[in-house]
Amino acid sequence: MSSDFVPRGEHDRRLLAGVRPEDWRNPEPAPLYDWVVVGAGTAGLVAAAGAAGLGARVALIERRMLGGDCLNFGCVPSKALLRAARAAADVRAAAAFGVRVPDGTGVDFAAVMERVRRLRADLSANDSVARFAGLGVDVFLGDAQFAGPTAVAVGGKTVRFSKALIATGARPARLPIPGLWEAGALTNETVFGLTARPERLLVVGAGPIGAELAQAFARLGSRVTLLEALHGFLPREDRDASELVKGALERDGVRFQCCVEIQGVERDGGVRRVRFGSKHAAAEETAEFDEIVVGVGRTPNVDGLRLEQAGIAYDERGVTVDDMLRTTNPRVYAAGDVCLSAKFTHAADATARLALQNALFLGRKRLSELVIPACTYTDPELAHVGARAGDGVQTFTQRFHDLDRAVLDGETDGLLQLHVFRGTDKLAGATLVGRHAGETIGELSAALTNGIRLGGLARTIHCYPTQAECIKRAADAYNRTRLTPFVKRLLELWLRFSR
Repeated sequence: MSSDFVPRGEHDRRLLAGVRPEDWRNPEPAPLYDWVVVGAGTAGLVAAAGAAGLGARVALIERRMLGGDCLNFGCVPSKALLRAARAAADVRAAAAFGVRVPDGTGVDFAAVMERVRRLRADLSANDSVARFAGLGVDVFLGDAQFAGPTAVAVGGKTVRFSKALIATGARPARLPIPGLWEAGALTNETVFGLTARPERLLVVGAGPIGAELAQAFARLGSRVTLLEALHGFLPREDRDASELVKGALERDGVRFQCCVEIQGVERDGGVRRVRFGSKHAAAEETAEFDEIVVGVGRTPNVDGLRLEQAGIAYDERGVTVDDMLRTTNPRVYAAGDVCLSAKFTHAADATARLALQNALFLGRKRLSELVIPACTYTDPELAHVGARAGDGVQTFTQRFHDLDRAVLDGETDGLLQLHVFRGTDKLAGATLVGRHAGETIGELSAALTNGIRLGGLARTIHCYPTQAECIKRAADAYNRTRLTPFVKRLLELWLRFSR
């Protein structure tokens, strides 16, 4: 188990009892397994359960905690925290709707974090050792090391396989900043252990993790500084979309430090003194914080696996795979964060299913055929799928201030950008900003996956009033471009002579 995880009371003990039980004894290995899965995060659990359900003999090996990053350090605790932060923000905004909430401005931070840990423990049964053992999976806890092209060693035992999957995931990157880690900097693996609200919080990294945590802590009462370094805020997103989200964070009180780097950190008791440097300023700046959260980058978990023993190639980006997720050992596949640039839980799930089909059932499914959406769960959320704005695409934009439901909800800071291949109605991608963007983007993912064009989206009837109606409106904007003066003249002539 990771030494970074420190149990905080009853709920964390319940969590560990399910996903890392102290009294677990590894079984005696079978002579040969159809499918050995190394890593019990999202990809590993999906692949193990799926194969066992189809009749395969399956072994699952995990060195830390079943459930991986998503359950223990990622999606589950972070979204519980974000929901509490949204509740606090909604209470503060209630007066704009004519609703007065007496004494509704306080936040019990300890209770917020206890709820996060309680919900995580409640959901852990789905990922528990007991559940997977009950599915017929042989669960091994311990460090896995390849002992040849068809074998893995764990806990002094050798597990032999016909086919195997590497699903060991990724971990937070360790920034090489003098004094940073000695000062007790937090990551997504440790931040949910906080029980007292930091009054002054520095968040390093302006990608999705940094943006979400910065807004959440600001809404819960911390004075938050978000360090942008050199690449800007949500740098992989369309600028119009990311600027809307940045404005929302600024309104919540997040202070941005732009184009600066940390030169060093010193700790004095409970205070962290951070020295900043900038290419645009001659002198360094020093600021004090109570906590530092680092949300920059992910490092694939390949250390200690002895992949060379099995003829499996890898580099700093992770395990090398082809388009069918095979490694350089044709008996071994990989899925999830350990081999993907798109490090999302839903991508891990999808690639685990793909690898399972290809490895055990002669499938020919390809990674390049997958349509994988992404969402940053700020408020408003920012979601995208497929191509972004740029050369080769034409963009149709629907602003939420023209959308009835958004006006009624008081959520007009949003937009939809539909990108089509120029000169066609073939959908190339979409970017969506809105409180429910992560839910709504699914309709556009389905359209991309199934080849539905803008004409089909325009014909789709949406409930009124909903924010999802923005899709139809943007598609209607495309249809209006088809009404050229020539076409309009033909229609006028038709109506005249058909009377």
